[in-house]
Amino acid sequence: MTASDIDRTLARAREAAADWSSLAFGERERGLRRWAAELAGSRADVVAVIRKETGKPAADAELELLVGLEHLAWTARHARRVLRPRRVSPGLLAAEHRALVARRPLGVVGVIGPWNYPALTPLGILAGVLAAGNAAVFKPSEYTTETGRALVDAFHRANPASADTLRLLAGGARAGEALCRAGVDKVAFTGSTLTGRAVMAACADSLTPVVLECGGNDALIVAADADVRAAARAAAWGAFSNAGQTCAGVERIYVDRAVGAEFVGALTAELARVRAGDHYGRLTTAEQENVVRVHVEDAAAHGGRFLVGGPESFRASGLVDPVVLADVPEDRPAVREETFGPVVVVRLVRDLDEGVARANAVPQALGAAVYSRSADASVAGRLRAGMVSVNGVLTFGGIPGLPFGGNGASGFGRVHGREGLLEFTSAQAVTVRRAHLTGSGLTRLRSAWWKPLALRALIRLRHGRG
Repeated sequence: MTASDIDRTLARAREAAADWSSLAFGERERGLRRWAAELAGSRADVVAVIRKETGKPAADAELELLVGLEHLAWTARHARRVLRPRRVSPGLLAAEHRALVARRPLGVVGVIGPWNYPALTPLGILAGVLAAGNAAVFKPSEYTTETGRALVDAFHRANPASADTLRLLAGGARAGEALCRAGVDKVAFTGSTLTGRAVMAACADSLTPVVLECGGNDALIVAADADVRAAARAAAWGAFSNAGQTCAGVERIYVDRAVGAEFVGALTAELARVRAGDHYGRLTTAEQENVVRVHVEDAAAHGGRFLVGGPESFRASGLVDPVVLADVPEDRPAVREETFGPVVVVRLVRDLDEGVARANAVPQALGAAVYSRSADASVAGRLRAGMVSVNGVLTFGGIPGLPFGGNGASGFGRVHGREGLLEFTSAQAVTVRRAHLTGSGLTRLRSAWWKPLALRALIRLRHGRG
């Protein structure tokens, strides 16, 4: 799309935003529910285009659509409760006023989607954008444009009178930069840290706020008291589902030495018959396949041992069988950077404390997981991650009420859940005078002689006792 195309798209979205935001929550909820029903009714077509563009197996594409629809339904149902005005105590000095916080739509939000989950990720973000009363201009990845078009077309069929509320922007990096500079009211980006920096820089000129979900390098910690077989099954799924192309997927595993041999044996057995093309799909882009190959070759050149797979894992057409590496130095790219492929690095540690320290020692801080029979939610407080699963992996991503996002090099801001709805609104403080009390004189420019004395007394009485 050209610059003039983008300008026209934004102008139409801007006009539609006024009408959409004026709808009651119930009307917007019904519009989003119609969208979900339309996507469910065209399930076969949506799944087919996801598979064509990404190479996913049918079950993976079906699961992606289902989880996306769950997020859409939750957001539509809870928007009214989350975003309704909130009463605030006015305090002593403004007792004659009623105080509240209102949430107002931003206007038009630009959403830049990824190619690894081209339906799930946009649906989870667009649900919050639209339910909060905004219009959206959605630019899918250039690798999955048709999946993005299928989502937008379904919204138009379900809501023909509000079609301009969700507009498609097709193109690559130049289109994304143009969207950032076009004057939208916020940008929500999902992708690599490198591209996230470019998005933030493009938005800086106009002070356009951003939500950045820039990928991760997530660790799984297996404690001495873990259910080792369950941990191995979870590690296999968390590391290799979607060919490892999951931002919050397992890329590093730190295992207590006491159960190291048992865990490695269980993980090896779990992956013994797993093959790309049968159990998970291909790497979606040639560029990503090259990154994976470079990380694996570098790890092997610096002392890494292959526990599963090896150079022979790289087959034709982006099919890469599972690779499990051990003894990779912690300063190598396979440990420090996001590989984003069917590769996982295993290291034995002396205890849970060392596992936590090593998990926290990378720039990314998206998700993490811990397997331990004695651990509870308190262990999450020790991990520098936006999301933590205890005795599970990636479970936070499937719960619509939980926020999704990270810190550090993984970005900032949240989508999904209550926080995802709040992210796409602005807070407006409102006061309404409800009575004319004697205390109202405290706010007059000219006060009686006794007012300073009264103020001094109040300071002593209310704050002078420590």
